[in-house]
Amino acid sequence: MGLTDNHDKRSIQARLKQVTHHNYLGDAVLGGIDGCVTTFAVVVGTLGGGFSAIVALALGLSNLLADGFSMAVSNYQSAKSLRDTIYRTRQMELEEIKTIPQGEREEIRQIYANKGFEGELLEKVVEVLTQDEERWVDVMVQEEYGLPLTVAHPIKPALVTFVSFGVVGIMPLIPFFFTLKSLHDRTPFYFSMVLAAFAFLMIGALKGWVLKMSIIKTALEILVSGGVAALLAYGISYWVQIHFGV
Repeated sequence: MGLTDNHDKRSIQARLKQVTHHNYLGDAVLGGIDGCVTTFAVVVGTLGGGFSAIVALALGLSNLLADGFSMAVSNYQSAKSLRDTIYRTRQMELEEIKTIPQGEREEIRQIYANKGFEGELLEKVVEVLTQDEERWVDVMVQEEYGLPLTVAHPIKPALVTFVSFGVVGIMPLIPFFFTLKSLHDRTPFYFSMVLAAFAFLMIGALKGWVLKMSIIKTALEILVSGGVAALLAYGISYWVQIHFGV
């Protein structure tokens, strides 16, 4: 469907009537990237420090669960705070509309005057918007405070973050489940690097596809970001091992 077809009267009406849902792509991508970076940084950190595969697996799993839970909780609290802020703002504006309606009408008037409305048209806009309290409050919440009208339930983005963190974050650890009998074998570390690189590329490609950006560009951006984090972890661990004999 072309741009013209998508902007005929019926298409526009149908699109505007659709309920706007929270986009969980950001939560999924952020969780996936952070999960992979967390566990892969542990893997290359243990490699740089000269530790065995069992140490990499133990630290990787513990960090995967702890950091995943921590990130999910942070996302939950952030979404909850925004939701509470919207609720409190709506209640405050509703009270002000009931108490000082003329003052609130003047706020509407000035908001739309700043958008270029004037004269009779401006007064008509003010009249229409202030006829219904819920619509009046919606305008104030969006225009005066810059807040969205609705947000997802806090538990949903938290769960998306936790699941994506775990699913992607476990990938660099998979090789270690098959080589625990050989504690000093470096092979799983190298396979882990391949899986981590694959995970970073897939997350970047997914981001590019959904956002209609260059898939190659976004994939490489995520890969480079993860690689830099891994190099930092390896470098610090190697430096500590060399200087302190850990």
